Amino acid sequence: MTPCQLACSALLFTALAAPAVAGTYPVDGKWGQSASSEKAPVDCGKLRVIAFNGDQRTDSKGGVPAYRNRTVQAAGAGQFRVVDEFTTGQIRNAKVNYTLRVVDADTLEMMLEKGGTLRLRKCK
Repeated sequence: MTPCQLACSALLFTALAAPAVAGTYPVDGKWGQSASSEKAPVDCGKLRVIAFNGDQRTDSKGGVPAYRNRTVQAAGAGQFRVVDEFTTGQIRNAKVNYTLRVVDADTLEMMLEKGGTLRLRKCK
């Protein structure tokens, strides 16, 4: 296995096997919105990018640029119910709920309560 394959396998194993801790996302790194079915990271240079980092999530093209995680609950194999909160100039302590599904080491789906499903691919 290549170093990338080992790292991706470790990420998938961690996401599937370890219980999610409230306040910390079960995945990390940058993920680009892409319909690609390729089994490898994608070039995210021109894509909407969502980055997960500990208890923070950023979105390069969403209506809200930054979120803080409130809770993560396991909801089945590779699925997590997530509650994030955000604050903008006009909105204070708003919450957003969604299901985060780990499809494989290079693919995530964010199933939003409002707004449909975002398919995300790991960035190179």
